[in-house]
Amino acid sequence: MKGGLARWRVRAGYPVALLYFWLAHPRPWWIGAGAALAFGGLAIRGLAAGYLVKREELATSGPYAWTRNPLYFGSAWMGAGLAVASHSWLAAAVVVAYLAAFYPATLRSEEAELKREYGAAFREYAARVPRFWPRLPRPEPSGQRTDAPARRFSAALYRRNREYNAALGTLAVLALLIVKMIWLG
Repeated sequence: MKGGLARWRVRAGYPVALLYFWLAHPRPWWIGAGAALAFGGLAIRGLAAGYLVKREELATSGPYAWTRNPLYFGSAWMGAGLAVASHSWLAAAVVVAYLAAFYPATLRSEEAELKREYGAAFREYAARVPRFWPRLPRPEPSGQRTDAPARRFSAALYRRNREYNAALGTLAVLALLIVKMIWLG
């Protein structure tokens, strides 16, 4: 169970979203550029979701071989895209402040859960894969086994993890920015 600041992440997102929309001054070019970044983040998240079997096995293949948190890395890309799409330094600052306030606590909380659940396997994984910023995986020393068999991307896992909700949410934000742009002229 997530504790502390991490458990308030979703609830705090609603007033943050309202403030973001209020501060946004969207324009066509900025929405397009922001959408491109946000869709890149969605692609990262979608790829990661297709490798994740929650509460059943430690994900270490696919994008999990590059970063221990590809879902949050993709979310940061999405956040950057939405910040750009807003065409407002203040709205962008709200997005950055939200991510800076909640993501480090969430990462620590989730890693503590993984340490409890997977023990030595997680510690070995954490020793070779960076927490957030991706890096190409290092080759395994000869003769050494990895902690889990390589998994392939699964569209069924993508659907099971309901990752399409991130896509729908991002499209809704972009649509609302377009509505605001048209309404305010």
